Amino acid sequence: MTTFKQGRYSGYLKHISYLIDLSIINGLALLYFFKEVNSLKFVLLISTAWVVLSIYSKFYEVYRYSREINIAALLLKQFALFTLLMFAFSGFNHDLDIQPLTVFKYTLLTLFLIGLSKFALYYLLQKYRTVFGGNYRITVIIGKNRQTAVLESFFNNNPEYGYIHKKTFNAKDKEKFSLEACFNFIDKESIDEIYCSISELSNSQIHKIIDFADNNLKILKFLPDNKDIHSKKLKYEYYDYIPILSLRNIPLEDSVNQFVKRSFDILFSSLVIIFLLSWLTPIIAILIKLESKGPVFFKQSRNGFNYKEFDCYKFRSMMPNKDAHLYQATKGDQRVTKVGRFIRKTSIDELPQFFNVLFGDMSVVGPRPHMVSHTYMYAKRIDKFMVRHFVKPGITGLAQITGYRGEVETDKDIIGRVKYDIFYIENWSLLLDLKIIVKTFFNAVKGEEKAY
Repeated sequence: MTTFKQGRYSGYLKHISYLIDLSIINGLALLYFFKEVNSLKFVLLISTAWVVLSIYSKFYEVYRYSREINIAALLLKQFALFTLLMFAFSGFNHDLDIQPLTVFKYTLLTLFLIGLSKFALYYLLQKYRTVFGGNYRITVIIGKNRQTAVLESFFNNNPEYGYIHKKTFNAKDKEKFSLEACFNFIDKESIDEIYCSISELSNSQIHKIIDFADNNLKILKFLPDNKDIHSKKLKYEYYDYIPILSLRNIPLEDSVNQFVKRSFDILFSSLVIIFLLSWLTPIIAILIKLESKGPVFFKQSRNGFNYKEFDCYKFRSMMPNKDAHLYQATKGDQRVTKVGRFIRKTSIDELPQFFNVLFGDMSVVGPRPHMVSHTYMYAKRIDKFMVRHFVKPGITGLAQITGYRGEVETDKDIIGRVKYDIFYIENWSLLLDLKIIVKTFFNAVKGEEKAY
């Protein structure tokens, strides 16, 4: 019983989820779609296969801190595999004459109902934690610094995740701090999870905490000694039996992910060019020409994938000037035309970059490319800035939808931008791209504060 009680009875949730999902899978099949199949054979085969697929895809590895986008990704992955499984079942049982359309209807309805139950359970648990204070975990933090303050704030300000934070111990206070006092407090308050800042503790202290957690069945987690702005998403690999630690795992280095992203880029950019730019370009061109002399399009050299330079296209939003390739637009910039102010505010000026996407120089989503002169400058001043060039630059990106768009006023702006760009590089998924695109659209409709 200890393993269930440790998580405040949340150990039962996975079993409940399995029961709900298997009931949906077998109920829909036997009662509606495949009435003629052997019930016992189908239940045993499909249920076993579902469990095996779930273990492989980690479908039930959803935690209180999991994000909705990760749950959606698990759903899509699981049902891609389940659909293939159902086609294999219908192929082996060809005498049942199960039509492909019937399989698609069955898997889509199953996906909808299981997705509905999964998200319903996710949100009901959040509501249960917020309203009734159940399904919670009691935490302490050992170490006091900026990182632990952010974690403490997360615990205190997000009750829906079900954490009750009891105390943060200041390990720097050598006179008052002792591990024995921490351990006594953890026992007395029935603490569930211990969070430690590696930078605040010595190796011997860390070993003592590990031994205590192991011997007392406490969950132990560490905050990395992360003085840099990158996220340090580490990856374990094994050369024979030798463990090797890689600094960064980049999903877009996988050939399948590259194919998926490039296919999406071609499809999405083609749709924008055909259904939007085909009629919008002449209108914008006329407006630009009526207000000022000069070309309709503005071409600028920027650094892209692997630091390679390419010509980035935009609708011209400024009066022709020799400084356009050197200085960003600032608030109240006299170079920006009236038409330019509108198309910059609504991000219309960026639309020609969909041709860059179609040609393969850019992606719809990715780190925003900088002017060549700025790239040189930031590469010397900002740590990890060049990591952004591990993938193709994008028309929009995670940094842009989180407030780091437009003029770089201080180093804090570019550091924040690089931090989000590296997070995107290390955590890419097609669903994350879609989320960024939707958020970008809404931001463009309401107008961005720093779009000037």
